[in-house]
Amino acid sequence: MKKADLFFNVARLPMDFVMLVAAGIATYLLRTQILDVYRPVFFEFNLPLLVYLPLVVGVALLFIGMFAISGLYSMRVRTTITSEFLKIIVASSAAIMVLIVYIFLRQELFNSRFLVLGGWILAMLFVIIGRIIIRQAQRYALARQGFGKHRLLVIGDDEVSNQVVADIRRDPYSAYEVVAQLANPELNDVQRYLTEGVDEVILANPNYPANKIVPLVDFCHEHHIIFKFIPNIYQTLTTHFDIDVIRNMPLIELKRTPLDGWGRVFKRVFDTIAAVTGIIITSPIWFIVALAIKLETRGPIFVKLKRVSKNRDFWLYKFRSMVENAETLKAGLLPFNERKDGPLFKMKNDPRVTRVGRFIRRFRIDELPQFVNILKGDMSLVGPRPHQPDEIAKYEKHHKKLLAIKAGATGFAQISGSSDLPFEDEVALDTFYIENWSLLLDLKIILKTIFKIFTDQSAV
Repeated sequence: MKKADLFFNVARLPMDFVMLVAAGIATYLLRTQILDVYRPVFFEFNLPLLVYLPLVVGVALLFIGMFAISGLYSMRVRTTITSEFLKIIVASSAAIMVLIVYIFLRQELFNSRFLVLGGWILAMLFVIIGRIIIRQAQRYALARQGFGKHRLLVIGDDEVSNQVVADIRRDPYSAYEVVAQLANPELNDVQRYLTEGVDEVILANPNYPANKIVPLVDFCHEHHIIFKFIPNIYQTLTTHFDIDVIRNMPLIELKRTPLDGWGRVFKRVFDTIAAVTGIIITSPIWFIVALAIKLETRGPIFVKLKRVSKNRDFWLYKFRSMVENAETLKAGLLPFNERKDGPLFKMKNDPRVTRVGRFIRRFRIDELPQFVNILKGDMSLVGPRPHQPDEIAKYEKHHKKLLAIKAGATGFAQISGSSDLPFEDEVALDTFYIENWSLLLDLKIILKTIFKIFTDQSAV
């Protein structure tokens, strides 16, 4: 790590401490000098500022400890502002909870709840301001003095290599400067750039000969040049990965989706809450629809349809919207299939659909029983469309990406064109969702689904 990077990384700790102490003092003065006009306080007599200050220092150290645990002092050259601010909020909240528990266990009457809650809010605000000051100072030193600039030699001319170079050159405040980009250089070619001040080599070429890699690494170590590589082997790797170590050997696990670990837990908790809430809120509609189905045609109220979710078969529950023997009639209707671009079946004015069925399909009411599937864990609230086993059997290789996660009652493809969407476009949209999943994206899809229910007529 360059001295400049080390300096600014280390500077975050004393800056955080100063800002935390300042936040504590500001909270005290705000309560005793400003808000005192509206609501007098008496604790300043038994908790004067000089007695309060050691408490502030102790609490500041507690916050620093939580910041360290959350990774806010990790020696990374580049971290996103969003990631840093979220960690500050989470770590500050954890620290204040520890403080509240400590006060509770001591069974002491604390002088002011405002000092706790106000200090928590101001601590987050002041620390964030301090981090912004550090970032701005680093950008100024980088732009004006070149302090901390990384001069790179990039090896590779494929799509990933070109994207890395373009991103660096596009950002004027980047800590990196690309001196040269070579497709497949010999060691002598790399050596020539030592005179131009190259201090970092990035190997991004997935086809770089294996017999050249070890000499290149040895050369970099010998001349005190940082060596890094981008693992984009065969262009199949994603930006999601995890690292483990076995007997000092680093192992890189390549992930198709960020939906793993805590993300998977959060999504499951969200699905369970949404399913229970959905069943409770829509229960009157269930009764009315069940009665209407029974009055119009013979047959069960619900149907069980075999579907596939994450490479596993399950029974998908729906309100029956077709005649009783609809599945046996499907073979005779295949010549009328309007979906010629993939394995799916779609037919407008399908004669198997009943009058009640057309209405409940129009507003997606027939899909309400899927809340039961979500509650059981068969599928998720948001995800790729669940397809039939015979349709899955017709998948091409790149279609099978959709089986990386659980199928969903709604999804990115459904809100982007529903059943009128070409199958390849549906695959592309669902693949994007799988590789870029987040809870925020789920919420956006759910809101757009609710809007689409009242505007889309493709399900009629």
